[in-house]
Amino acid sequence: MKFAVIVFPGSNCDVDMYHALTDIMGCPTEYVSHNQTSLEGFDAVLLPGGFSYGDYLRSGAMSALSNIIPAVVKAAEDGKAILGVCNGFQILTEIGLLPGVLIKNAGMKFVCAKSKLRIENNSTRFTNLYGVGEEVEISIAHNSGNYYVDEVTHAKLRSEKRIVFTYLDNPNGSVGNIAGVVNEKGNVLGMMPHPERSVEKLIGGVDGIRLFKSILAGPDYS
Repeated sequence: MKFAVIVFPGSNCDVDMYHALTDIMGCPTEYVSHNQTSLEGFDAVLLPGGFSYGDYLRSGAMSALSNIIPAVVKAAEDGKAILGVCNGFQILTEIGLLPGVLIKNAGMKFVCAKSKLRIENNSTRFTNLYGVGEEVEISIAHNSGNYYVDEVTHAKLRSEKRIVFTYLDNPNGSVGNIAGVVNEKGNVLGMMPHPERSVEKLIGGVDGIRLFKSILAGPDYS
């Protein structure tokens, strides 16, 4: 399985993602510039965290206009695994692959900490190696991680079991403590916590590594 890590101007977690996939997972992985127009040959596409285009206008808004975006949308439509982390999650909402919007954290402060999460759905290609109700610890680092959807959309996400992760501590004020959601097909996941920063005991924990192993393990739930 071959992974693409999309690099936007201002990405700063692309190297972390690449390290997790190549050095920890041993997966073929390539950086792909935002200027490229094709993702042919890749089985999974990862949009990393950072401050793409300096979060100009709003987080992810400028990146949503990048050359690579039509290829990301096509990959999603083709059923390939798409993972957006932090700024990547913001981009996925901006381009309409996921519902909702990420707004400023409650308290209007940047948060950087370990965060406790609950696995709400393990029947996805991203969580099949976790247990339902399992509590894990994954790093967070964001300024606009407050996930907002209206009541109707929130109810729809709940009823369709598309809420994959919830916070136990809700560090940013997200609706329903939501930390990560999938699309209707289940092949696109957006999450604010950084699984790529939780793959080694040396840097504080390994609870994130099973997300990447889940993508490899399958089955394909799209």
